[in-house]
Amino acid sequence: MKALVKPSMLNGIATIRGNKSNTIRAVFLATLAKGRSVVHNPSTGNDSLAAVDVCRNFGAEITCVGDAWTIDGVGSAPRVPDDILDTRNSGTTLGFTLATASLVNGFSFITGDHQIRRRPYGALFGSLADLGALVVSSRGHGLAPVAVRGRLRGGKCQTSGFNSQWISPLLVAGPVTDMGVEITVTDEPLERGYVDITIGWLQRQGVEVKNDGYRRYRIEGGQSYRPFDEAIPGCWTSAGYPLVAAAITDSDAVLHGLDIDDFQRDKSILDALRMAGADIDTANADGGIRVRGGRELTGFEIDCTDCPDNLPALVVLGTQASGKTVLRNIHHARVKETDRPAVMVEELSKMGARFEMTEDALTIYRSDLTGAAVDGHNDHRIVMACAAAALAAKGETEISDAEWTAISFPDFFPLMTSLGADMTLPPAAD
Repeated sequence: MKALVKPSMLNGIATIRGNKSNTIRAVFLATLAKGRSVVHNPSTGNDSLAAVDVCRNFGAEITCVGDAWTIDGVGSAPRVPDDILDTRNSGTTLGFTLATASLVNGFSFITGDHQIRRRPYGALFGSLADLGALVVSSRGHGLAPVAVRGRLRGGKCQTSGFNSQWISPLLVAGPVTDMGVEITVTDEPLERGYVDITIGWLQRQGVEVKNDGYRRYRIEGGQSYRPFDEAIPGCWTSAGYPLVAAAITDSDAVLHGLDIDDFQRDKSILDALRMAGADIDTANADGGIRVRGGRELTGFEIDCTDCPDNLPALVVLGTQASGKTVLRNIHHARVKETDRPAVMVEELSKMGARFEMTEDALTIYRSDLTGAAVDGHNDHRIVMACAAAALAAKGETEISDAEWTAISFPDFFPLMTSLGADMTLPPAAD
């Protein structure tokens, strides 16, 4: 599906729905709790729905109606799935599926779409094996499809800190093992914000996580999860696109549903906007985050260690900031759905943006953008970033793969158009 975007501005008020990282964690924890949980304001993107389908296969009864999902969990002994577990395009779901499968007394077979089957998870495979599970990659090189047989006993393991999706699943499985877990991180811990989200959920469950500087984690075994009734906070990662779009155009928009005290480190998009000189008000009378465009923006420098998913939005912001903007520690953003730094350079260069890139840094120069035909690369964040950039470009921009926003932000195009963005999608087929 192709989206057509013309230069325009955002005005009005909109609400950002729940964060998918929190939603997916809630679904798996509710599945591992015995009894009924209710998850309010969930992300309804395809990644979250993939988690729902997987957990139904583990025996959870899940009803997704309106703004609340009801989950009747199975406790710490999930059933043997009666079908292959398809994690679709969700790396987060893949990680938690692997950990949950390691608690099953039997085999689970796990796969995902073409991107998931290329994403490296050998570090997590090895950790689960060290803790007592049998984990076999069908192609023998640390990628899905993979077979997992439990039951995980716990103990000690080592893993890389390069990807939080290799650590968070171990933290979730640890309390319901017999021995608990002790995890040693062997290199620089990245994406610590996502680990914080996981630890936050465990702490609300009464689980003590001993966190030694993100280098070593210890959790006692023999515990259990209890049902809960919680609301999912709004998604800062999703909010980054309308926030940036408003800042680079002559806009005045207010976004509701966001909590500046939440664990999500992607709220650092506010820091980037402030460094660029954008007009941001987090305490306005409407109770939301207000962004007013029309200001001259200036280049800035930011470390992406803990906020790699912000990178596409940050790139767009940088193209409209005078001088140069430098994004550092970007190497882990290269192994997401796509090599996002390289893809952003490739696509925005078609619109006239100028860059310099190394393995671990991206320099962005102030550029006058012109509408062009760009490729969304089957990556939800690339599509949304290109759409935000197109609002500040001269002429019309055509973006392929627009339907991929459904992965994390299915309301992206409706929300943007409700604020006045000139974005057109082809009519739905009969």
